[in-house]
Formats: sequence, C-alpha cells, structure tokens
Amino acid sequence: MAKNILTKENFDKLNEVIEANKGRKGALMPVLNEAQNIFGAVPLEVQKVISKGLNIPVAEIYGVVTFYSQFSLEPKGEYIIGVCLGTACYVKGAQAIIDRISKEINVEIGGTSPDGKFTLEATRCIGACGLAPVLTINEDVYGKLVESDVPDILKKY
Repeated sequence: MAKNILTKENFDKLNEVIEANKGRKGALMPVLNEAQNIFGAVPLEVQKVISKGLNIPVAEIYGVVTFYSQFSLEPKGEYIIGVCLGTACYVKGAQAIIDRISKEINVEIGGTSPDGKFTLEATRCIGACGLAPVLTINEDVYGKLVESDVPDILKKY
C-alpha cells in the first residue's frame, strides 16, 4: 500500500508556504506547485487547506489542479509509465501494450499500482514515430515493442 501523504508534517510545510505567499498576486500557482512537491499530489484535503489559507474557492482550485497536467489528485508512482497513443503507435499496437501493462501491474490508465511503484499514463505523440509503438518509464524510452516485451521491461524496475 502507498504511504500516507496526509501527515501533520506535510500540512505544517504547506501552511508555511501559504503564509509566505498570502496576499501576493498570483499566489495560487506557486502554492500548488509546492503542495504537489510536498504531498506528491494535490488531493481535495490539501485543496481545502489552500482554499482557506488563500481565501480562494475550492472549486477554483480544483479547476486549476485538474486543468494543468503537472498536478495530480493522487500521488504518482515511483515510476511513471507513459504509453504513446499517437497515430503511428496506436496503429502499430499500442493498445495491446497498455492492456498488458495494466494486467501485469494491476492498474488502469491514470492509476497507480497498489504498491505505489508504477503509474500508468496514456500519452500523446512523443515524437518517436519511427520506433512505434513506444513507451517511456521515467526518462527511459522503449520502442518497436510487442506485447510480450512488457514483462521483461517491467522487471528492470
């Protein structure tokens, strides 16, 4: 199970960040960025604290968190697996790759494995069409994949 991120220590750090930014124009983005760094995500409980501290409605904060891809509502895994679903990758079998990864690590697209190790994301074209289908794990790129490659790739992590 993933560790608890909603600790008193993390909320104390967040409150320091809120205090340092309170009253500043455009304070929300820097506070959200720090919250993402502190907690590894910006769940609703964190949004409520930011809302109260900056006097900004939770609905507005939620809108920003869900609009920008750098923020997430749940913590991401240690390894982010991105499977390209651009046209070339999709046509060459990216869906089968996603399905196999999903089965291997027991997670749906956008989710994090129960052990907190992997997050599976479907990505847009990453510009490696000649290697289609492609997946990335953090900074590592794997191309010209077939479904049976997945277990061996995952074992490296």
